[in-house]
Amino acid sequence: MLDYPLLEALAAVHRRGSFDLAAAVLNLTPSAVSQRIKALEERTGTLLIRRGQPCAATETGLRLIRHLEEVTLLEQALAQDLPGPPAGPATVRLAVNADSLATWVIPALAATEGMLFDLVIDDQDHSQDWLRRGEVAAAITGHPGPLQGCDTVPLGALRYHATASPGFVARWLPEGATPAALAQAPALTFSDKDRLQGDWLLALTGRRFAYPTHRLASSTGFVDAALAGLGWGMNPEPLVASHIAAGRLVEIAPDTPLDVPLYWQYARLTAAALAPLTRAIRQAAAQTLR
Repeated sequence: MLDYPLLEALAAVHRRGSFDLAAAVLNLTPSAVSQRIKALEERTGTLLIRRGQPCAATETGLRLIRHLEEVTLLEQALAQDLPGPPAGPATVRLAVNADSLATWVIPALAATEGMLFDLVIDDQDHSQDWLRRGEVAAAITGHPGPLQGCDTVPLGALRYHATASPGFVARWLPEGATPAALAQAPALTFSDKDRLQGDWLLALTGRRFAYPTHRLASSTGFVDAALAGLGWGMNPEPLVASHIAAGRLVEIAPDTPLDVPLYWQYARLTAAALAPLTRAIRQAAAQTLR
């Protein structure tokens, strides 16, 4: 039988990246956490944590962490159906793209009772990787799957508009969004994983080309930067619709939206325990996505 306090120490070290931070979360000393990890490694006969900056679980360590989280979710769901005092909330780790978090996900989380959420923010093209590694229980992703051991629910598409301030367009795109002008006009990029600007340019011009860009890892910061004339960027429709209607932002190429399909993927083993969250996610998506 596995010793769950040992597994909790393993998960804490991996999630927090160090023994000191894990100790603070668990209300233990770093020495006690180290002893628990050592005892678990001796019991399993394999290395579970790679010591470094940060510390990270090995593949076997990740499997044990996933087991702990699955059991915790299942036990919490079972406790709700048993007599006696209600169980405490289970912590559910999710991978979510920043634009979904900024536009429609928060109401879904708020509508789900009995859970605490630990959110990993990553691009929709990469969030599935967290689920594949077993580091999260569910993910909002741009990949339709299939993914082994997981179920997939189509959510709809988040619509983006290539937007900028009228002053930016007058300065950088006076003759329209031509390839020559777009190769000079500063863009906005969320991170090195962000492909939306490049995908939109490909759809508009039929080719990919280099363009100058600011890097700004904030969905609302994207909108603020576009309003200030810092650059043009692919902004989610829910965040910019009012600005476009008021003329504060304009589409740099009118009527050329980019729709990004999104999917809810979750571990099949915990589907029943996650059912309330899945319902809330689907309902919130239906109100915002296309």
